[in-house]
Parts: sequence; C-alpha cells; structure tokens
Amino acid sequence: MGRVVVTGGSGKLGRAVVTELAEHGYDVVNADLAPPPPGQPAAFTRVDLTDLGQVVETLHGIDDRYRGVDAVVHLAAVPAPGLRPSGATFANNVLSTHHVFLAARQAGIRNVVWASSETVLGLPFDVPPPYLPVDEEYTVRPESTYSLGKAVEEEMARHFARWDPEAKYIGLRFSNVMEVEDYAQFPAFAADPRSRIWNLWGYIDARDGALATRLALESDLTGFEAFVIASPDTVLERPTAELVAEYLPDVPVRRPLVGNETLLGIEKARRLLGWEPQHTWR
Repeated sequence: MGRVVVTGGSGKLGRAVVTELAEHGYDVVNADLAPPPPGQPAAFTRVDLTDLGQVVETLHGIDDRYRGVDAVVHLAAVPAPGLRPSGATFANNVLSTHHVFLAARQAGIRNVVWASSETVLGLPFDVPPPYLPVDEEYTVRPESTYSLGKAVEEEMARHFARWDPEAKYIGLRFSNVMEVEDYAQFPAFAADPRSRIWNLWGYIDARDGALATRLALESDLTGFEAFVIASPDTVLERPTAELVAEYLPDVPVRRPLVGNETLLGIEKARRLLGWEPQHTWR
C-alpha cells in the first residue's frame, strides 16, 4: 500500500491514524517530537517540523531506515488556541505546514492530507454562522490566531495544488477529537448546553477521523479540497432542532433537522470520500 509519513503520529488523532493505516497495509513512519505510545505499529523518528532541512530529509528518507515516501499525513501542530502565545502558535503551525508542503513537492509526493480545523467555520461562533448546518460553501471566518493559521494553510494548499495540477492537497476540518474514555464526561454537558455551543455541540471520534484520513489518501481527487469531519450526532441528548430554536433562533436553517444530528455538515465528505462515521458516544 505504500509508505506514509504521519506527522504528529504520537498525538490523540495521530495515534488512531497510525493504527488505521497500519491495519490496512501501509508502511507508516511517525514523525513527531513526542515519543510514540508503546507498541505503536510504525517506525518513529524525532523531527522538528519548523526546520526545513529535517522535513526534507524525512520526506525523502532517513539514512538506512527507509528510502522514498508515497504520501504524507500532516497532523502535528499546537492543537488549539491559547495553549501557547498567539505568535508562537502561528509561527509553529504555519511554518511547519509550509515546510511539509514544500518538502513533499520537492520529493515528488503528490498525495498530501493534513489537519485543518473546524475553527475556520467561525468558532467559537460569538458571531453566529450564516446558516445551519455549517459546511464548506462559505468563506472561512477565523476568529483566533490558531484558526487564522489554519486559514493560511488552506490558502497555501490552493497554490501548491495550482502549481502541480496532478497533486492532491486535502484539508480535513476535524471537529473536537474524542477517544472512548472521553465519553464519560458527555452526560454532564446536559446541565449547561451553552458550554458546548462554541462548536455547535460537535465532536469527532478519533477512529472515524482516522477513517476519513485513510479515505482521503485513497481518493482519486486532485487539487485542493476541504472537508468538515465530525461525528453524525451532537454531544447532547436533546434534539438538535430544539437546541437551535433556543440558542440560535435567528440563524437560518437550510433543511429540517432530524433527531440529534450534527450541525457540522458532513455531506461533502460522505459524497466525495465515501466516508461514513462508525462510532458515536451513545
């Protein structure tokens, strides 16, 4: 199935992606500053992605460990606003993504999938979205330096794809990534639904995020594409239409909302990637 470098393969989503790819026959290299979990089915190399030379070597081959790379999944980043000062977050994330895109181009790698973010949709929605469910059709609306960096990365991807029309750059706008053990906290959200309005009560199971990543790698798309990747339901038991009526009454709703369905529109990923999430907190 080919060799795939996964940056950030030691992180929450990265661990699931490495497992998903290895289980489907890929030769996986985890490129990260953080050490991998014990027994991870991937080679590990410690890489500082802000150093272009290290990234170029990682995507060509390192010494006698491996030679040649077929695809890259770029997940490594400061993963959320506020974890580091804004300038440090922007410098780390945007520079790292530029280096991955450039090194992939220099190495002749035309299959690039990377983690964009739901935040480009306008999170935390202090300014309400233009309509519901939100999707990929409206112009990105970053509201933090972290999100601004993701918007810049998507714009970079458009131009890298323009420079090589046979290449593929897919940005996956992942929702809040959850593992199974995180679901124990979900029932408590009911006490204050407004505490999760910042991302429209959305989330993504790490395993389904990993599935979307593999399908993006395997798709025959070319050029730049962005996809919202979220679980099919919300974090609450209350019907979604009821939540919208109470908390977002002035936002246009484009179609009837059924049950607990997500407000982070995933129809494009279903249609173009053939992705269907398999896991929910319920």
